[in-house]
Amino acid sequence: MSQRWKNAPPNSNWGEFGDDDQRGRMNWVDANKVLQGVAEVKTGQTFSLSLPLDFPGGRSLNPARFPPQLLSTRRGGPEGPENYLIDLADAEPNTTDVVCDDIAILATQYSTQWDSFAHVGSRFDADGDGQAERVFYNGYRANEHIKPALDQDASWGDQFNYRNPRATALGIENLARHGAQGRGVLINLHAHLGRERVAVGYEQLMRIMEADGVEVERGDMVCLYTGFADVVLEMNREPDGQVLHSTCSGLNGEDPKLLQWISDCGLSALIADNYAVELIPRRWMEPIRKPKLPLHEHCLFKNGIHLGELWFLSELAQWLRAHQRSRFLLTAPPLHLPGAVGSPLNPIATV
Repeated sequence: MSQRWKNAPPNSNWGEFGDDDQRGRMNWVDANKVLQGVAEVKTGQTFSLSLPLDFPGGRSLNPARFPPQLLSTRRGGPEGPENYLIDLADAEPNTTDVVCDDIAILATQYSTQWDSFAHVGSRFDADGDGQAERVFYNGYRANEHIKPALDQDASWGDQFNYRNPRATALGIENLARHGAQGRGVLINLHAHLGRERVAVGYEQLMRIMEADGVEVERGDMVCLYTGFADVVLEMNREPDGQVLHSTCSGLNGEDPKLLQWISDCGLSALIADNYAVELIPRRWMEPIRKPKLPLHEHCLFKNGIHLGELWFLSELAQWLRAHQRSRFLLTAPPLHLPGAVGSPLNPIATV
């Protein structure tokens, strides 16, 4: 396939892994990186890093994302609730089976999630003609590769009528096929900042890492524990949006030194227990057009770095701190759902 761009964004790695690459920095999570992760396993103890997928509850964290709904399948017969729990003996007298089936309707990025590279792109002049196109990592294009839903006449209130959007490139299946298993490294922001709302920049992050003896090497999947998911759990599916948008730390995506460190240190994925990894800056009063999500732009659009959000890191963070460790084996494949721009998951840390 011919190269899809003439201009690559500044501070990007487009083409580093090939013009058609769709895995980005996960290319560095190879067999040797898996073995590095396995070498961190000393006790065999495991930690689930997923929230229950019906948390945070409600829609105050993001009104466009709604809690999962469970439905039962029907197996014939007249309408009625009794026909959703099926006693097979009704049709086959010699059987003893009682059967239930579920259908799940869920927003793929409502709770613990991976972002694919199709999640966030940018308006950028990739063709070198002076006009900004809507492009994604490695020059893949909106409408051509990341295709919108077919029903454009549906009202905004009817989420289920926006049918069949599909990322024919950069979808989450690329990460699923890779497996997303390797060495995890945890940075405990909460131990130093508590639940204070702080946009952590490069200098502060380096001080915290130095104090805790944390080192990040090429291919590591870096996890940031802020305490945000603990707040979500405490609200027990009845979130207070005002509190959620004013608590706990996140990265400062507007700090160029921090973005340069993310590029230079070679991390393969950036994960947090908060809503967006970064604290989202306010934009409406600024005269210069900038990305609303500068860290997302730098990671997903420019450098092929997957982002994980709303992971549950509390128990792992406490164990690692008590044992003066920061590294572990991380196993975190998303659902193998072709064409999706994100996915829920149940990541597992093994120590």
